Amino acid sequence: MLCCLFAIFLAPIPLHAQTATVTGSVEVTVDRNHSRHKISNANVVVWLTPMGPAASAHSNSASLDRERFALQQKNKTFVPHVLVVPVGAEVAFPNKDPFFHNVFSLFEGKRFDLGLYESGTTRSLRFDRPGISYLFCNIHPEMSAVIIALDTPYYASSTAGGQITIPNVPVGQYMLHAWREGSSMETLKNLSKPIFVSPNFSSFEKLVVPDNGSFPLTHKNKYGRDYENPTPPGGVYIQP
Repeated sequence: MLCCLFAIFLAPIPLHAQTATVTGSVEVTVDRNHSRHKISNANVVVWLTPMGPAASAHSNSASLDRERFALQQKNKTFVPHVLVVPVGAEVAFPNKDPFFHNVFSLFEGKRFDLGLYESGTTRSLRFDRPGISYLFCNIHPEMSAVIIALDTPYYASSTAGGQITIPNVPVGQYMLHAWREGSSMETLKNLSKPIFVSPNFSSFEKLVVPDNGSFPLTHKNKYGRDYENPTPPGGVYIQP
C-alpha cells in the first residue's frame, strides 16, 4: 500500500496541469510629428491564444459566473475607457450621472443600441462573440469607450507603467496578440508572435507600440448625423 502511495506522489504532473504567471511590458513610442501629444503606456491589451490539440480546452476554461463586468457612465465619461471581457460575459452599463445617457455601437464588434435611460438605472448586454466594439453616447459626443470580447481567458491590460501580468496560464504554446486604440491593423499584426509558456520561463520581450497621434477620430451620432446641443443644457434629468 505504501509503495502505491509513493508511486502516486512521484508521478509527473501532466504538462497541461501546470500553470504560470506570464509577465511582460509594453512601450508606446512617440511619433516626432506629434511630440506634444501626451503618451500613456496604459490600456494596451495583450492576450494569449492557445495553440495545439488542447487549444479548445484551454480557451473554454474560464468561469463567467465568478466575474462581473461593468462600464459605468460618470461625469460624462465611460469608466473604464477600455474593458476586456471573455466571450459570453454580460456587461452592465450603470448611469451614475444626474441626467440621461445612451450607449450604442455601430462599428465592428457587437452592434447595439441600449436606448435612452435615466440617472440611477442600469442596462446590461451580453457579448456573445469575439470582437472589438467602439461605444459612444448619442447625447454626449465626448464620451467613448472600447469593449474587447476575447475567446480566451488569458489576457491583461497594461498599467500606466506598461506592465502586463496574465495569471494562471497553463504551460504550452500560444500566439501572443496585442491591441491599442488607434493602432493600424498592420501594426497590430506585426506585434503578434508565438511564445512558449513554461514553469521556468513565462515572460515575453517588451512590445514596442507606435503611437498614432491622429487618434481619436471624430464620429457621428447613431443616426449618422452631427451631434446637436442637448436640451436643456447639460441634459440634466429632473425627477418628476
